[in-house]
Amino acid sequence: MADDPQRNFRSSYYEKVGFRGVEEKKSLEILLKDNPLDLEKLSTFSQRFPLPLMYRTHVWKVLLGILPPHSDSHALVGGYRKEQYQDILEALEVMRYINPSTPSTHVYLRMFQLEIQVLPRCSETSAPDEENEDFLSIGRAMEEIVDDPIDCYWLIKFFINQFNTKFGDSLPHLPKSLEHYLSQEEPRLLNHLKNSGALAQLPYSLWFRRCFAGCLPESSLQRVWDKVISGSCKILVFVALEILLSYKIMLMGIARAEGVVKFLCNIPQENTDAIVTKAIDLWHKYCGTPMHAV
Repeated sequence: MADDPQRNFRSSYYEKVGFRGVEEKKSLEILLKDNPLDLEKLSTFSQRFPLPLMYRTHVWKVLLGILPPHSDSHALVGGYRKEQYQDILEALEVMRYINPSTPSTHVYLRMFQLEIQVLPRCSETSAPDEENEDFLSIGRAMEEIVDDPIDCYWLIKFFINQFNTKFGDSLPHLPKSLEHYLSQEEPRLLNHLKNSGALAQLPYSLWFRRCFAGCLPESSLQRVWDKVISGSCKILVFVALEILLSYKIMLMGIARAEGVVKFLCNIPQENTDAIVTKAIDLWHKYCGTPMHAV
């Protein structure tokens, strides 16, 4: 889409007077009036702009396939989702896998396991393994973003399924991508991480497999997940890159790999909004901005 000088002027003016995103919000509202919804345009919008809080859950549900593109079916499908949720929950209660004191994220895990037919025997249940910890981390983060437990469960399930299906083969290659872009942005830091042995020990599981759940606060995390849900796992590389760049001086002063990893697993939370903003800018710089948006 060609640039519109009048639109750019209005956007600049709105931003200067404190109404950043007004034009984008209006554009999204126009998209959400389509029936059926144009998933490609919604995806492109989500990649170009942050989703307004009031529409985020709805757009995620549509992009993940929890709700169909036809808006007039949303109430009916939403009712089916609620009934299915209650049926699964009651089945687990009858089988005594869960009780009123079971943490909600563990309830979601058992529901997910039952649906994909990997629910362990009651006598064989044990502490969650690493794969289950990935689920629980994403679940805890989603709980902070979404209030309704029914929406929360379906978003966790479809988010994880989509991520594994679309990006499972790409995950092993993300550390190499991070190394490549770090060599472009800050080769001295890359050499330091290599020489200290820290590069191979970076918290890739926390960053990539869990999509930064447990690393970033939810206010920052949901902006990253906008991009993941709309079709890009590469954004995860640039968030990791910007974390390294933002703490370059501190990291350069840590000689041992263990110290680097310890710090990166507990980054200060007050700077994460700025880190995500810069990461998105880097992502657009290297990967380009989708041009078939509204």
